[in-house]
Amino acid sequence: MDTTKIVIIDDHQLFREGVKRILDFEANFHVVAEGDDGAEALELMEKHEPDVFIMDINMPKMNGVEATRKLVEANPEAKVIVLSIHDDENYVTHALQTGARGYLLKEMDADALVDAVKVVADGGSYLHPKVTHNLVREYRRLTENGVGSGNRRGTGGGSTATTYQQIEIRRPLHLLTRRECEVLQLLADGKSNKAIGEALFISEKTVKNHVSNILQKMNVNDRTQAVVVAIKNGWVEVR
Repeated sequence: MDTTKIVIIDDHQLFREGVKRILDFEANFHVVAEGDDGAEALELMEKHEPDVFIMDINMPKMNGVEATRKLVEANPEAKVIVLSIHDDENYVTHALQTGARGYLLKEMDADALVDAVKVVADGGSYLHPKVTHNLVREYRRLTENGVGSGNRRGTGGGSTATTYQQIEIRRPLHLLTRRECEVLQLLADGKSNKAIGEALFISEKTVKNHVSNILQKMNVNDRTQAVVVAIKNGWVEVR
């Protein structure tokens, strides 16, 4: 298996060292360089050609969002995972719009960091489960306020609002097993793999297998896409 080359950019040395230590435990990960400001990103990309950048969002000279924008402009294939203490959907949306492939909160556990690097290195995207939940909540709010697919205007000039509370939850048993439906609901609730395993009394490895099966059956690339598709089809409750 090829080695995944990683660059870590964060202005807190102790945090960088902690992230590096976690990644160094993975046999196929190699941290090739570190930086303490986003302004170093382009230079490090040219020098090391990393597979994945792990980028802090708050840095003194150039923040992670601006650095991500410059990286992607220089190389559209650049893969950046943004790290942040902010779970607000505005931060997340801004980071993704500039080209980030992943968004992790600094409260993440080691498994989430490793999973994110693997997914992004393979060309997918990865959002911290709490971030996914907040985005879903905002999607629901906009829908209930008549923005998006939840509002359908009639031909007589009036409007008929259909909120998710009024939609009958239709489990996709034609597509997923009952256990996979349970896992999908917990994904929509913003649960991590570890929390899903604890809720269903199954191992984290089994949860990962279920998530992989769900993505394959739903023909989506990542768990965030799976949740969005499930919401649009009324397959999960948004709570």
